[in-house]
Amino acid sequence: MTLITDCIAYWDHQAASVTADDDSTPEEALKNAFGWTQYNDHGPDHELLGQAETALELGCGRGHAVAALAAEGVQATGVDLSPVQVAGARAMWGHLPNAVYTEADAIEFLDDTEQHWDAIYSIFGAIWFTDPDHLLPRIRWRLNPGGRLVFSQAPAVPGSYGVQGMYGAGFRGPQTWVYRWAYEPEMWAHILASHGFKDIRAWHEPAPDPDHVGTLIVQGTRP
Repeated sequence: MTLITDCIAYWDHQAASVTADDDSTPEEALKNAFGWTQYNDHGPDHELLGQAETALELGCGRGHAVAALAAEGVQATGVDLSPVQVAGARAMWGHLPNAVYTEADAIEFLDDTEQHWDAIYSIFGAIWFTDPDHLLPRIRWRLNPGGRLVFSQAPAVPGSYGVQGMYGAGFRGPQTWVYRWAYEPEMWAHILASHGFKDIRAWHEPAPDPDHVGTLIVQGTRP
């Protein structure tokens, strides 16, 4: 039996589901466009990126965070594997002169580009779904000296660490799956340090309700 996985189809399906539930206007979307956590108006804002004049988001989804940075004068680029996501981002935010959206795999994009950025970030995006030993060296290389890497994702389930797989279409659907990488903050700090980052912070940001799922946030700097 041949096993089949199609990450583009998976993310297009996810994009279509989210888009169907989102009828917000651009003005409404900008109100909560940038946030590291899964909760509106909660947790740190884009100040974690420092005084970045250029920024790259890996796994930009609908492009709201890129748009928020662009609206403040940052030259912001968003990369996403899903054609549906990128088309939606361009349709909503293509009028912003500082916002650029590109359809690409994160690793392939970083390999092919000649650009460098002051900040590279991921909000529940590509860093969660890509082997850090493959992705982090490329991110470091594409950061300007002193540039920051920041990413957020769901915390690891206690006792369940490393690479994890999940079926994208459920247990009765097509054989489509994705992988995620999950670690405790201390391990993420160690991983970043092993790839040459410094000034590393990694922590769990509590949810508004302490009984709810919080957010893992990790920050590091290229020397």
